[in-house]
Amino acid sequence: MKQKVIIVGTGLAGLASAVRLMNKGYEVVMLDKFHQAGGRLNQLKKEGYTFDMAPTFFSMSYEFDELLKDCNLSPLFQFQELNPLYHVYFRGSRKHYKLFREPEKLAQEFKEIEPDFERKFKKYMEESGELFHDTIDKIVKRNFDNFYAYVWALMSVPPKHLPKLMRTFWQEVERHFDSNEVKEIISLVSFFLGGTPFNTPAIYTLLSYTEFMHDGYHNVKGGMYEIVEGLVRHLKEKGVTFHFNTEIVTFEVTNSGTLESLIDQNGTSWKADLFVINSDAALFRGKVFNRPAFSEKKLNSKQWTMAPFTMYVGIEGKLDQLGQHNYFLGNNFKEYANKVYTSDFKTDKPYYYVNIPSKNNTNAAPADGEALFFLCPVPDLRMIPDWSNKEQFGNEIIRDFEQITGQVISDKIRTKTIVAPDEWETTFNLYKGSGLGLGHTLKQMAWFRPKNVDEKFKNVFYTGASTVPGTGLPMAMISAKLTVNQIVKSYGSLS
Repeated sequence: MKQKVIIVGTGLAGLASAVRLMNKGYEVVMLDKFHQAGGRLNQLKKEGYTFDMAPTFFSMSYEFDELLKDCNLSPLFQFQELNPLYHVYFRGSRKHYKLFREPEKLAQEFKEIEPDFERKFKKYMEESGELFHDTIDKIVKRNFDNFYAYVWALMSVPPKHLPKLMRTFWQEVERHFDSNEVKEIISLVSFFLGGTPFNTPAIYTLLSYTEFMHDGYHNVKGGMYEIVEGLVRHLKEKGVTFHFNTEIVTFEVTNSGTLESLIDQNGTSWKADLFVINSDAALFRGKVFNRPAFSEKKLNSKQWTMAPFTMYVGIEGKLDQLGQHNYFLGNNFKEYANKVYTSDFKTDKPYYYVNIPSKNNTNAAPADGEALFFLCPVPDLRMIPDWSNKEQFGNEIIRDFEQITGQVISDKIRTKTIVAPDEWETTFNLYKGSGLGLGHTLKQMAWFRPKNVDEKFKNVFYTGASTVPGTGLPMAMISAKLTVNQIVKSYGSLS
């Protein structure tokens, strides 16, 4: 007899968990608050333009390949490797830098500001590569049954990496490079974790190895939402049912103390044998299960990732001189990074990222137009609760973009949609609008992160950004595998 699993949330980790559970013989039903699948890996269409709503590229593509191999599936979407990875612009300078994967080509980009860059870069890559290979299987891609197992795993990591526990990402980069521009560019990957190089531990410099040397970055042909559509199509073919506009608000338990059902906003009771929560693992425990350890006070005291201020703009005309992925930085990097976690944050000189999906996907814009996605990391709603000035802030970003690039787009806009942190919070149940869930501090990683097995209900499991191993698309894929391993360990494979 099949065991029925309800998965709450159709983000990447939820979808990947569903694929793995179906392969193990479980019956799966998926619920989501939003009107379509994908979570933050979603899509916006408006007036002939198509935008990826949040993630626009990813690393560690082999994690997707592993899912296909484990479940004996044919490819569901097509990768496109990026090289250059992205372009970086600085305010007040017409010079911009292309981030190539080849050290010799990268050295040419930085020859005027970082003498002997290639040697320095190779040394940095050697150290970050060793850190990656010495920890990825021992620490990142593991479930820990108890604290002692975690300590034992840490002890198996070569001691040469221990100093990185005491340093920040920025401090580690400073050991290798001299130019502020180079240090800022190399440190950008810490923002992909929703933090800054000044509050992200140096152990995450292993991500520099994944972006430049190990696997690089990838897009998906046709847009990132092809990942979601491919997984959903496969799941529907296998009999998985999806129910959207369904928000879980409370629950019922059995006499034996297991979870019997989840109840949505309309009072509908969703019963199953097992439950997988792809909604935020910390927030769900507090908001739905009312756990004291995840009360509002406790949640507020945790380190959360920055909030996203996003803008989706369709314009007339082409931007041939820009890359597909572009970062725009100012001249007060440390000050800006430190204020992005405070109420002192100023919106007049923003740092931001611009993705132009129409450079990769011709269907993203009309033939005579370009689609632009702006993402600016900002403080979450604890620091800035009022975003009634979102139009003004959006205009500041566009004005800055025009000044740096010399490309006037404000008079060519055909469509513009702004999603501020308050809308991200309500649309996807993100705590205080935090874009990527819990931050990655030493006290919120590995064993110390909210577990993927519930502490009270033995038939409840968690997957996604705020549980192990962390945030990002590759981590979501790993999280799904770790969660399903926990289920199989307790309930077995039914296939």
